[in-house]
Amino acid sequence: MPEPSAATLTEESEETSSTTAREHQEVRTGRSPGQVAWARLKRDKVAIICFAIILFFLLVAIFAPFLVSLEAVDPITGAKADPSTVHTELVDFNGLPTVGASSAHWLGVEPRLGRDLFARWAYGARPSLIIGFVAAFASTVVGVALGLVGGYLGGASDKVISWVIDFFLSLPILLLVLAIIPIMQKRIAAGSDLTPEETSAIRFWVLIVILVVFGWMGLARLVRGEVKSLREREFVQAARAIGVPTRSILFREILPNLVGPIIVSASIAVPAYITYEATLSYLGAGLVEPTASWGRTIADAQNLFATYPLWLWPSVIGLSLLVLALSLLGDSIRDAFDPTSRR
Repeated sequence: MPEPSAATLTEESEETSSTTAREHQEVRTGRSPGQVAWARLKRDKVAIICFAIILFFLLVAIFAPFLVSLEAVDPITGAKADPSTVHTELVDFNGLPTVGASSAHWLGVEPRLGRDLFARWAYGARPSLIIGFVAAFASTVVGVALGLVGGYLGGASDKVISWVIDFFLSLPILLLVLAIIPIMQKRIAAGSDLTPEETSAIRFWVLIVILVVFGWMGLARLVRGEVKSLREREFVQAARAIGVPTRSILFREILPNLVGPIIVSASIAVPAYITYEATLSYLGAGLVEPTASWGRTIADAQNLFATYPLWLWPSVIGLSLLVLALSLLGDSIRDAFDPTSRR
């Protein structure tokens, strides 16, 4: 491999020096760490591209009914597409579609049932995004609260919270989730027969609760360690000396210094939870028919991907792009808050 030329090294050195000087100038002008991080994010091309991809999928999920309504009326069924209506007249006796991608079905129709695949894809983005963002927000609140309490108060509270964190981290989460979801479903149903829609609704909220219960420990441990360091700083000791209430110290003195790690942790948690939802739906412990879900679609389409790839690949590509964009955006946010990073 050829070594870089002296001119290339000089250009890279000048670019790095210019970036470092600009960031030092931002600090000298009195900008907060959050403002400096935001300025670095705006200059990060990877972060901008990832944000655009995430925004695209959010708009698809929000405006799914409008997007589906843009498809033309099917000339065979005489009906507009929707994610749940079955059209067996669009498949042959082997269950394979008799129509391909067209103005009435942008991604074709589903084998065996004849449901519109674009409608299934657009509506399938909703549960993944809702579960990912809601579970990440709730687990962040729980983790920050327990981390603040354990790190600041110490003593018995810290020992109990640390023991609970270690206990939960030692559990095989995936196996427990696979066992807990059916049990919770039966408890909530109380012996009554549930429709598929009711089963999906119950599993939707049970899944969010389980992800929150098993997802707060990492952030709590991180916040606890940071608070233990911050509580010995001069500004906290001064606030305690003049009698500032503990609540005010936690939320006005300590918490603002933890915004960076909290945002980074939340941004990394979202793609993890989206992956969990898709995995559980793929394994049959998540959402069920007729609710549209990318994980459910991937599970149903895996045996026919060679014969009818339009059934599988849109959900695979959508899920992969969304998780990758969220992960890379989380990395960019982490680097933006890291003063030693040169990105």
